[in-house]
Order: sequence, then C-alpha cells, then structure tokens
Amino acid sequence: MLVWVTILSVFSSWDNLKTMGFKYIDELAKKKNIDKFLEFVDLAAGSGKDTNNVFDLSEKFNSTVPMQRCIKAIEKDPKSAAFVKERYVGPLYDLKAMLEMPKYSLGWTYAKVLSTLDYDPQFYRRPESFASDAEYITFRVYKTHDLHHILTGFSLDGLGELGVISVSAAQFSYPAFIFLDLTSLLASFAGNDELYNEDSEPAEVAKTLGYKFKVISLGLEMGQAAKPLFPIKWEDQFERPIDEVREELNIKPVKDGIFSWYTRPQLAAAVA
Repeated sequence: MLVWVTILSVFSSWDNLKTMGFKYIDELAKKKNIDKFLEFVDLAAGSGKDTNNVFDLSEKFNSTVPMQRCIKAIEKDPKSAAFVKERYVGPLYDLKAMLEMPKYSLGWTYAKVLSTLDYDPQFYRRPESFASDAEYITFRVYKTHDLHHILTGFSLDGLGELGVISVSAAQFSYPAFIFLDLTSLLASFAGNDELYNEDSEPAEVAKTLGYKFKVISLGLEMGQAAKPLFPIKWEDQFERPIDEVREELNIKPVKDGIFSWYTRPQLAAAVA
C-alpha cells in the first residue's frame, strides 16, 4: 500500500503537475478521489486471499462510468442484450449429475476438474433479485467464471487467473477485471527486480511483470477472437464434446505452460 500512496502523493503535488503539464490531474487527485482509489486498490490487493474482496470490488464498480461502458459493450450484441433484459439465471450446476454426462463433454470436464479440486460451483453471490443491469451482469460473470477456466485452459489458481479474467475484459470491458489486471501489473512493476525468469519456481515467475504481460495478452487475444460468451445457456452445451464447443466458439485453449490447468498432473489424470 505504501507504493500506491507514494505514487499518488507525487502526482497530487501542484508543482509537479505544472512541471509535467498534466494540470487536469489536479482535479483527479483530490483527497476524496485518492481515498476511493486506494479503497479499490486495497480490495484488489486482497483478492488472492479472500474472494469476498473480488465480489466487493465488483459491486463497487456497479455504479461507475466504467460499468456503464461495460453495459453498452454487452448491449452491442443482440443476444447479450436480451439476456440482460430477461435477467436469465438458469439452474445451479450439479457436479454429481454432470459427472454422469458423456466423457470429454463440457459438463463432464467441468465437473471432473472442480470435484478434483474440491471447488464449490456455487461460490458466487446469488441475490434473490437484481436492482440494475450492472448487478445482473456481475452475477452472470461470476456464475460462468469457472466454466471460462475450463473452456480456455487457464488454470484455476493464481497462475492462470489473469488470463481468464482478461477474456471477459476483452469481450465486454468488465471493469473489476480490468482493474485487477492493471493493479497486478503495477504491483509487479513496483515490487520485483526481475522482468521475467523462467528458471524460477512457478510461484516466483508469476510475480514478474513479464509473466503477467504474457498471460494477460493471451487472455485478451483469446477474448477478442472468440464469439460472445456472455449470452450462452451453458446447460444446453454441457453434454456436447468440449472440443466441439470450443471450435464453435473459436476458442483455442492454452494447454501448455504453467498458466494452464492441463499441466497440473492431478487434473490431467482426472480428465484423461
């Protein structure tokens, strides 16, 4: 947090602003804006330890201008706009039932991976109703988040998280995910001596700026290439072969590298 305070304190100095020529930042750097920004950063920084931080961060963005841009981006696609209008929720994902689906289907693969990791498919917040489009979109993003992991190949741990959230960032500019990408990059810029060192342990490699650039870029490229993922009723796709679904959506999953769940021996064995 000291890094962020230092950066903001530099840019909030009027003398520095005049010297740099960015006079408009003087308005942005008012204390209330700095405090709000630091609150967002604090939630983003703690997201790796507590998923509630991510949910809180997302909800704080619901009433912002970036979220309005996200809504406009989603509504450019007629099917996505209809989903938002309908407030489509769909059934809860039942891992036990999905494990009975055809081997190598999307549903079977999803259930195999999540059950092997002992993950709860209903990890997200489920409000009884949605007061705004933003609230519905946030719900939908998190309900389908782990499905995106399975489809894209990005691992379900910190090594692949930046990649999968970048898919949603690319497709419809979901603000909380863009903010997480940016704060993660800045944290590595401020706190690591090495740009990238592939010989280090995976946990150390994942902290470097070069690694994060690579994973975020892969996610952005995948999201831009894929068909819209937001308006898909995934329960209608679960029994189809996962490779068939990927091909139809123009998703080429990452199956190599430390950021892929396919390189985890436990998961590779589970879906073999």
